[in-house]
Amino acid sequence: MATGKQIPCGPCSVDDVIKNAWRWCTSCEEGICEDCEHVHRRSKSSRNHRVISIEDYSKIEHFSISQICEQHGENLEWFCKCHDEVLCVVCVPSKHKACSDVLPISANSANARQSSALSDLEEKIEGNLCNVKQCIKNRESATKEIKRQELEVKTMIIETRQKLNGQLDKLQEKMLHELRSTADTCKSKYIKILENLKSTEEMLTKLRQETEHMKQFSSDIQVFLGTRQVNKRIIHKVESTKREIGAAKDYELKVSIDRLIEKLSIDVEEFGKLTVLESAVNLNFWDTKIDQAQIEINVPITESISDIKPQLINSFQMSSERNLNVTSCLILPNGNLLIANSTKNSNLKEYSYTGEHIRDIPISGWLNDIVLIDLDRIVVTYTNTSFLEIRNNNTFNVEKKISLQKYCWGVSHADGKLYVVHGDSIQVLDLSGRQLKTIKTASTSVSRIFASRDRIVYSDWESNTVHCRNLNGDEIWQFVNDSIKFPVGVKADNSNNIYVVGYTSNNLTVIQHDGKDSRTLLTESDGLNRLNAVFFDKDKRTLLISTIGGKVLLYKLV
Repeated sequence: MATGKQIPCGPCSVDDVIKNAWRWCTSCEEGICEDCEHVHRRSKSSRNHRVISIEDYSKIEHFSISQICEQHGENLEWFCKCHDEVLCVVCVPSKHKACSDVLPISANSANARQSSALSDLEEKIEGNLCNVKQCIKNRESATKEIKRQELEVKTMIIETRQKLNGQLDKLQEKMLHELRSTADTCKSKYIKILENLKSTEEMLTKLRQETEHMKQFSSDIQVFLGTRQVNKRIIHKVESTKREIGAAKDYELKVSIDRLIEKLSIDVEEFGKLTVLESAVNLNFWDTKIDQAQIEINVPITESISDIKPQLINSFQMSSERNLNVTSCLILPNGNLLIANSTKNSNLKEYSYTGEHIRDIPISGWLNDIVLIDLDRIVVTYTNTSFLEIRNNNTFNVEKKISLQKYCWGVSHADGKLYVVHGDSIQVLDLSGRQLKTIKTASTSVSRIFASRDRIVYSDWESNTVHCRNLNGDEIWQFVNDSIKFPVGVKADNSNNIYVVGYTSNNLTVIQHDGKDSRTLLTESDGLNRLNAVFFDKDKRTLLISTIGGKVLLYKLV
């Protein structure tokens, strides 16, 4: 077997014979040639040793697992179950004399490959790798957005400049220089954290591979010790990464052009005012458990519904075409609005944040619901087809079609799973279309659903009820209030407070996360009439709502 490095046979070296090993004993921790392997297997003391190929050994050769006590320099031979610590012969009497559950490592490491500690380590690596990849996607998207904003501001500056005479050349250059400098500063901050995140990704990817190799080819003791040592490295690195993410900021470039610039071109001293708006980055760095005794949970910061104040930032009426029937809406990662129009000529309508119509997107049937999966994909459901579609949210091409048992209504996505409303039940699918479970609902009049990592919320339009259940279908709470009539769209904010629209009561109500209180935020006097669709952008704390007739309103929660 060809390898890049030749390993000498350990037993032969004792007799001063130089011979290349072709196998490696993980118990003896030395190479053995073909002849010595036969002797090794026949010997009673070594016949049960784990022997692997030199090629497999090369995969764990540089994966350092120390079997020596850092404090005393003795072999690590004991394990205290009470303190979850590996010990040497000096550690036992000095620090663990009173412990009753100090056992030899060999007794505890026998099932190391099947241990929960190793499984949790693999889960920790996979979970944090997923976290880092998501953070990288977020920062890459933010970098693209700042570039887009830079272009938008630059265009505005140049278009304004074209209306002025040559005396403003100096002011224009001054403003563009400030823009470039400010944008470069913002981008450099994004790039710095991106580099750190990619470094963490590389480390976790490497540890995932090394852990797999350790699991396959290392001795039980090495697996036992390696699990804990890798675990410590991950905890240290993840905590460092979380601190960086916690301190990260999003920047938004804006410019306000002086209103008197055209009339007072000679007297104006500045081309405009360039500002950078900072907002905290809302990146959920989900922790995964390291062992059964320690489970970290990210608990959302609870926001009192009495403090919620919607501030209107834009409203517009969609195109004047007849027979609009808006059933769902969302804000795309690029900031544009996507509106589901379910009529005879159903289509998805894309609008800019300021209300300019961008395009109509043809689809496959009578539209029902749309929901985001991630930065690149959306789900589309139909009322007259027994399938749903996963589409790219840039090209809107169909990437996957998933067959269903019957027509569907609302749909939601959480933690890699799709929750699809089917009559009196909710079908839970993975993204490949495999059915995972069925959750019964209270009635057949359920239309919209919202799912998260630990619960599902759905509206029942016939009983004017909003239900909250765990992922097994057990009821957590249900909410009924005379002010909500014909509840349809439901969405949750960062604190798990629920926003529900009343189709016939013409209002938007927020329900406290525990279902014990509610508050009407918007009514018919705010322009709500036959309200059908709602979406909450957790990153920007923005509510998007739309009436069935195509009136679109955007609110910032302050």
